[in-house]
Amino acid sequence: DNVGDNVGDCAGMAADVFETYAVSLIGAILVGVLTVANAPAAIVYPFVLGGISVLSAICGILFVNFGGGKPAGVLMGAVGMSALVSAVLFWPATHQLFPNGVEIAGKMRSPTDLYFASLIGLLMTGIVVVITNYYTSMHYKPVQKIARASETGHATNIIAGLALGQHATALPVGFIGIAILLSYNFAGLYGIAVAVMAMLSMAGIIISLDAFGPITDNAGGIAVMSNLPKEVRAATDELDAVGNTMKAVTKGYAIASAGLAALVLFGSYVEELRAHLKLPPDQFFQFSLQDPKVIIGLFIGGLLPFIFTAFSMDAVGKAAGAVVREVRRQIQAKPGILTGADTPDYGTCVDIVTKAALREMIVPALLPLAFVILVAVIPQLGPVVLGGVLVGTIVTGLFVAIAMTSGGGAWDNAKKFIEEGHYGGKGSPAHAAAVTGDTVGDPYKDTAGPAINPMIKVVNIVAILIIPIFF
Repeated sequence: DNVGDNVGDCAGMAADVFETYAVSLIGAILVGVLTVANAPAAIVYPFVLGGISVLSAICGILFVNFGGGKPAGVLMGAVGMSALVSAVLFWPATHQLFPNGVEIAGKMRSPTDLYFASLIGLLMTGIVVVITNYYTSMHYKPVQKIARASETGHATNIIAGLALGQHATALPVGFIGIAILLSYNFAGLYGIAVAVMAMLSMAGIIISLDAFGPITDNAGGIAVMSNLPKEVRAATDELDAVGNTMKAVTKGYAIASAGLAALVLFGSYVEELRAHLKLPPDQFFQFSLQDPKVIIGLFIGGLLPFIFTAFSMDAVGKAAGAVVREVRRQIQAKPGILTGADTPDYGTCVDIVTKAALREMIVPALLPLAFVILVAVIPQLGPVVLGGVLVGTIVTGLFVAIAMTSGGGAWDNAKKFIEEGHYGGKGSPAHAAAVTGDTVGDPYKDTAGPAINPMIKVVNIVAILIIPIFF
């Protein structure tokens, strides 16, 4: 479990956010080249936003070191401090790069327009953090509702968790829609790209929050294995609950930023297709909902996240089953493991999980690649259907990912809430039901949900790359 926390919640999540950052940077540059007229600053601007936010992340981390209060409040304050420093520094940087404004898609935009687009990205970060914290922290009603449902059994715990995950999609998606509308009004497609880059420029402080989770979780595991006093475990439990919320916050941030980044990539796909085909404006594809090909693409794209998550969940189930069988074998061979007289063979379990993870994820990894190429290869489908696939994947993937990660995080903290002494505490029937919910929630929040982010980005990137090959 300790190894898995480091791999999944630290290294894996950091790699995902870094990938989104890199993809969004490339997408912003591509949009700048294709839509901004004679303005090299439009290519440099995304780099400047990222560079400024490195400094703001340092300020946020220093705020944690010198701040006081409850852990969750201090960590949230660090995000606010980092966003504030970025917002202040973005203003002179934007006006320095675009002193006279810039022409975007045939329309002049002022430096203030671009600044407001970047501000929207920073605000979206704060909004996503607050919303995810509300739905996954044990200090608020949603998680406490799952804990209360655990009193009536395992099934009601699962039902409450599934319902919460679906409820948790409404606010983030609504604000994402508002962010898209506002940033597009400020600076067109390039404005959306700027908002995404501003949001992802907060990656430094957000990944720091994410690392807090596995560190505190591992500390709690070490406290249990070392038979440390209850006071130590109580302290690590409190930090672990905050860590679970921070992990959920990071996943919510990663999903929202991936959705916006994918929208930028879709815009890049359309502009790249326009530049490649060199068709007159009246003959270029309109991607109209009245076109049956677009609807077909939406259906195919909407299906992809469900198939992908199904394979991911199957992979977790198979790997978990293999570990359980190995644990039973070791206990039968060395009964002293249960009393501490014999030492378990940890390496074998880690080896089983590592091999299973690599083997079982081959098909899910190839799935988005195969879907995109298959649609491109079939002559009757072509670029219009592929465009629909991209949008369908973004929309459905966003909902599924938010529901899974928020629901999983809430299940985890509902168990922690009961372990603090509520509804019977540890060892009670409610606690047993909460453990079941947490077990179901782990693959939701740690595997299937977060894995949708790279899937969405891969679909869009591959679609852009194959334009010269198939179209």
